[in-house]
Amino acid sequence: MIRTSAPGKLFIAGEYAVVESGYPAILVAVDRFIRVSLMEAYNRGRISSHGREPLLWLRKGERISPSQPNKSFAYVLSSIDMVERYARELGRRPRFYNVDISSELETDDGIKYGLGSSAVVTVATIRALCTFYDISISNIELFKLSALASLAVNKNGSCGDIGASIYGGWIALRTFDRDWVLERAKDISLNQLLEERWPKLSIEPLSPPGELELAVGWTGRPASTANLLERVANGRNKDGKPYEKFLYDSKRCVDDMIHAFRRGNISRIKEQTEANRGLLIRMGEEFGIRIETPLLTKLCDIAQRFGGSAKISGAGGGDCGIAIFDSDRHIVKMIDEWKNIGIAYLPLKVYEMD
Repeated sequence: MIRTSAPGKLFIAGEYAVVESGYPAILVAVDRFIRVSLMEAYNRGRISSHGREPLLWLRKGERISPSQPNKSFAYVLSSIDMVERYARELGRRPRFYNVDISSELETDDGIKYGLGSSAVVTVATIRALCTFYDISISNIELFKLSALASLAVNKNGSCGDIGASIYGGWIALRTFDRDWVLERAKDISLNQLLEERWPKLSIEPLSPPGELELAVGWTGRPASTANLLERVANGRNKDGKPYEKFLYDSKRCVDDMIHAFRRGNISRIKEQTEANRGLLIRMGEEFGIRIETPLLTKLCDIAQRFGGSAKISGAGGGDCGIAIFDSDRHIVKMIDEWKNIGIAYLPLKVYEMD
């Protein structure tokens, strides 16, 4: 039995802009996990997860053939396809296996917290399959394989959540040139593609100031990241000027925040958290999208009253908000006020890799 896990993530700053290559975001890994167990099987394989119907699969030539269409396992199937292709290139004999998935990134009723479950299950599955096929893989190769598997399902993602889930802790990430990668993938082997430098890709570990405290509130209302990204993309295509200004302003804001992390300047980190909140709200208004819902607005306003700086985390429209403080003096009182208006405090801790 092979067992692997990968941590969830939170966006701290740079949402939406980070889907464009070279634009920065800050993320953090948190101590909620998706765990994958993998065991060799014979004649057919199975994918299973709590609360979902198991999915059987066979082989048709070099491809995995699921017994029926199943969107809930789309990222797992894409991960399997990617590692199977890589294993063939490395001369590994194809085998059958059962994959079982358990998640701490959703409620018992299957409602997601917004901690990056699609990316996390991709990372954990690929890590398990590489172990199964005895493939040694570095963090950057794991990132690239996971990114390719993710893009096969959704071409609009930034893959920032993949980076946080692999590297752990706090990171600054600039995503790669997707067009270059996808075009290059047509001309060279997967093994060669993993070895090449991907233009504009950058992943930098960050060390937060010692006094920084992070609090996370959950609205209980899941949002569709893919849908929101598509709506922003449609708005950009109709009128690119507001979007270009948003990208410029977001880059300045997040770059300044990254420098503040490097200098240990908690005051500047808090200032730029609030600045990024404003940029995201204005960008949403330009395209007629409510990124900050009324409940997320209340979450942020309550945090500010107690001395924190707050904003959405991720695409908005529901899910989580974060609050950054320079001490823990007033966090308990803030959490009580969050609770009074229906916001659940998530007792998450930053997860550092060993």
